[in-house]
Amino acid sequence: MAKSIDYGNLMHNAMRGLIRQVLLDVRKDGLPGDHHFFITFDTMHPDVELADWLSDRYPEEMTVVIQHWFDNLEVNEDSFSITLNFGDSPEPLFIPYDAIRTFVDPSVEFGLRFETQEADDDDIDSDLDDVDDIATESEVADFSAAEPKKSDDTGPKEAEIVSLDKFRK
Repeated sequence: MAKSIDYGNLMHNAMRGLIRQVLLDVRKDGLPGDHHFFITFDTMHPDVELADWLSDRYPEEMTVVIQHWFDNLEVNEDSFSITLNFGDSPEPLFIPYDAIRTFVDPSVEFGLRFETQEADDDDIDSDLDDVDDIATESEVADFSAAEPKKSDDTGPKEAEIVSLDKFRK
C-alpha cells in the first residue's frame, strides 16, 4: 500500500478527463456559442505527431486555436487528433493529453495548466496573468482566414487557472 495519496497525479488525470469530455462534446455537437480553445502542448513529447515544418517552427511548444475551422476531430482515451488550417495548408495533428500544458476557453474565463516538477512558481504567476498572454507569448498556430469576433467588453478577461504545484512534495 502507498504511503501517501498522490493528489497531484489524480488531479491531472481528472483534468485530462475534463478535456477529453469537452472534446467529445465538440466532436458530437460542434462548438457552442462563442466557445473556443487555446491548447498549448509540448511538441517534443514522444507521441505528438505533426508535420516536420511545424515541429521545426515550434521546437518546444505550440499553441493551437480551435475556433473557426477544424476538421477530422477524433477523441481517444489518451489523445486526440485534429486537422487545423495553417495558412491555406490543412495539417493533421495528434496530441496525447499528457503533452498538453495549458487548455483555455477564454469565452467563459476557464483555463487549466498542467505543472511539471521543474516549473518555478514565479514563472507560473507571470505566464498566466491573463488569457491574452497565453495567446501572444506562445506563438499561436491558427492561421485561419476567418476574422475573430469583436467583443463588446472593454478589457481582457482573466482565466481561472488551476495550479497543482502547491500540493506536490
